[in-house]
Amino acid sequence: MVKKIDSKIVGYKVKAPADDTTATASAAPQPAAKPDVVHMHEDMPRPEKLLGSTYKLKTPEHISEHSLFITINDVVLNEGTEHEIRRPFEVFINSKSLEHYQWIVALTRIMSAVFRKGGDCTFLVEELRSVFDPKGGYWNKGKYVPSLIAEIGNVIEQHLTEIGMLAKPEPDAHQQAFLAAKKQELTASSAVEASPAEDAEANNSSFPPSATLCYKCHNKAVIIKDGCKTCLNCGDSKCG
Repeated sequence: MVKKIDSKIVGYKVKAPADDTTATASAAPQPAAKPDVVHMHEDMPRPEKLLGSTYKLKTPEHISEHSLFITINDVVLNEGTEHEIRRPFEVFINSKSLEHYQWIVALTRIMSAVFRKGGDCTFLVEELRSVFDPKGGYWNKGKYVPSLIAEIGNVIEQHLTEIGMLAKPEPDAHQQAFLAAKKQELTASSAVEASPAEDAEANNSSFPPSATLCYKCHNKAVIIKDGCKTCLNCGDSKCG
């Protein structure tokens, strides 16, 4: 483009290519600042209101005559954003029985401190479930529980699964198909051989009455088929 100069030239400057780049960069829209993502940490003040879930834990009478009520309160971080997450903040355990009062208070305070510390707190589940009662465990709702503390760990696992911190442990599609085939074969063979008493027992459970305890999922669901011990609940097999 040609521009006519009518006045006297009093100075000049050579335009460098970098000037065009600077001008373009200054004219370009600046990217929006990244939002600050809030993570759980031990210095976080307790909110005035927390979301809570209460679980009723009924044990056999020889363990405790009264039920335990486990309440877990959660805090919602980064609410309303794409980074919104729900994390446990504190836990309380209440019961009419004062038999286990001292260690229950100590346990809940330690777990609450671990929750507020932040990071991965899912390790608590395995730590609690690894506690065995020297007097022996018990059966509750068809599942073997090695101790009362282990059953509290099962409740913690259930809650962490519901809020998305733990994935629900389920066999994959191939294992499910394999277990379904095993159940059908066993049902067909046991229908001919089972006695009326065994039939009544089988109707109360989804697993055969002859099944034994699985030490991985603690369900009475292990059968021997083709010379191989296989759990019909979690798919654990001694033959790989």
